[in-house]
Amino acid sequence: MAVLLMVVSTIAVVAYKRLEGNIGTAQFLAGPRPTEEVKGPINVLVMGSDTREGANGKGIGGDTPGLSDTTILLHLSANRQFAYGVSLPRDAMVQRPACPRKNGNGVDPGGITQFNAAYAIGGPACTVKTVEALTGIRINHFVVVDFVGFKSMVNAINGVTVCVPQEVNDTVGHIRLPAGTYKVNGQQALDYVRVRHDLGAPTGDIGRMKRQQSFISAMIKKVVSAGTLANPVRLLKFLDAATNSLTTDPGFANLKQLASLGSSLKNIGLDNVKFITVPWEPWSQDINRVAWKPEAAQLWKLIRRDKPLTPEFTSDAVTPGSDSAATAGVSPTSTPTGSASPSKTPTASSSGATSGASSSPSSTPTKSEEQKKADAQAAGLCT
Repeated sequence: MAVLLMVVSTIAVVAYKRLEGNIGTAQFLAGPRPTEEVKGPINVLVMGSDTREGANGKGIGGDTPGLSDTTILLHLSANRQFAYGVSLPRDAMVQRPACPRKNGNGVDPGGITQFNAAYAIGGPACTVKTVEALTGIRINHFVVVDFVGFKSMVNAINGVTVCVPQEVNDTVGHIRLPAGTYKVNGQQALDYVRVRHDLGAPTGDIGRMKRQQSFISAMIKKVVSAGTLANPVRLLKFLDAATNSLTTDPGFANLKQLASLGSSLKNIGLDNVKFITVPWEPWSQDINRVAWKPEAAQLWKLIRRDKPLTPEFTSDAVTPGSDSAATAGVSPTSTPTGSASPSKTPTASSSGATSGASSSPSSTPTKSEEQKKADAQAAGLCT
């Protein structure tokens, strides 16, 4: 979505009707959205759906369809001087509110559950409601991107170069990737951002989110820096792929509105776009699940107040402005390696309930270079 906002304002008016017709829409559950102010802060919830329906299911392994495989809260500051993308772990145990079931069969009562179950039960509207309840942040808009659309967007920019530190043979997800630095397109690009059982296995979904942040940053840098904006044919191809892949709330399906917002983002340099992950820790009841740390309360407080994030949250952020962003899968603190290859905020407590986390400033220290390198290696990034 960050990529789309940065480029949509350059498309001629004659293309609006065609592109606007590509976008599917869905509704929020209830309650008015914040008044749309191009000059105010904007919060967009971006979801990547792992639905196996139709063309999305071709070549996709696994047996848990209909979940939200990726969720990023994108915050754009009111002064358009900074933007943050906060990844939310799918395996986090959270207090989910009651939501109407998307199959129309009544209301699910909610409770302590895995975060991505919200999407499976109530679709994007339930995920938005859950995030708002957990963070106290009102979501202006939401966007859902499907598998096919993601592959098409990567193909439209002629692929993205990645660095894979080791050979991948994920028998669970049926994903195979050679080691090395090389360009990926289509299915191989999707495999790279989805693999979690063989690459970055010690951290599972947490490591995968770091790779996704790296890949998105590389996409943004390529779109903005590699001639896509100056090439009308390539730009239209990218936007056609992007809009065909999107389901949004009705307010975000208007390309003229998106273009206006995109124009206001021109002051945000790539160095001021940062991707981070909500502070987390292992869940005491199951080491295969995580819980948000109490420090997350301070993160959400800063975003609610539209304040720049402090170093404890951004010291190991992934940014499109870094030199390493040209190649996805490279730690922000390193240079690429590998040979060329062919083509009151609730948190889950140990008792299984939620508790009000303190909103006082976090005392969490920034990470050392050694810890950043260890985290990158655990995530399956080249260091």
